[in-house]
Amino acid sequence: MAKVLLPLPDQDFDVTEVAVPWKLLREAGHEVVFATEAGATPACDPLLITGVVFGKLGARDEAIAFYREMEQAPEFITARSWAECHERDFDALFLAGGHAPGMRQYLGSERVQQIVAAFFASDKPIAAICHGVLVAARAKRGDGRSVLAGHRTTCLPKYMERAAYFSTFWRRGRYYRTYPAYVEDEVRAALDKPEDFERGPRELSRRGTREDDTHAFVVEDGRYVSGRWPGDAYLIGKKLIERLTARGVRES
Repeated sequence: MAKVLLPLPDQDFDVTEVAVPWKLLREAGHEVVFATEAGATPACDPLLITGVVFGKLGARDEAIAFYREMEQAPEFITARSWAECHERDFDALFLAGGHAPGMRQYLGSERVQQIVAAFFASDKPIAAICHGVLVAARAKRGDGRSVLAGHRTTCLPKYMERAAYFSTFWRRGRYYRTYPAYVEDEVRAALDKPEDFERGPRELSRRGTREDDTHAFVVEDGRYVSGRWPGDAYLIGKKLIERLTARGVRES
């Protein structure tokens, strides 16, 4: 059984990008350890449960069901603090995303970035999806460069971020614009070469599922795997499990 660290903000994380990988990892016999800044029980972005506008643009029913199950899990209720989490105590790292204002606590945390840098300095599997890739882009190596320098990656594409913002700003303002800079622009700036960024097929609605990865996309770069948005949550969870298995951490 592997122990996978999943740091989160106190609130506003993406329902699907957390609950789906948690469910898959748990089914595979692995342990997920949640961590927040001071150990508070985290909470998702509530609009992804109810729908962002007119009951739409939220999480799918299965992901919400997983989240409701996760809310009752002891490891979720009794989260650790970021300060007590160290790379040496875990087998893998999962960096989830989300775009609502509460995410800035996690996305801008120096402590979380230190943890990420330690994982990249190790040989352990790392998965990052959507805004979670931004945490890695901001984490620095000893030479001051991003830990993503030299890696291939994807993240939330600019066209997705723009489309979500322009279709909802009349009701939600800058809800979909976490920072003035687009996620893709900041991630690209952290890479060695322009070709190290892969946007993936253009998609705005169709998502990967437990049974069908046709519409999902991830970038695999050795032990590091990255995804774009909630539609890739199932596939990135499967790919992380594959890497744990390859390391000899078998299902229980």
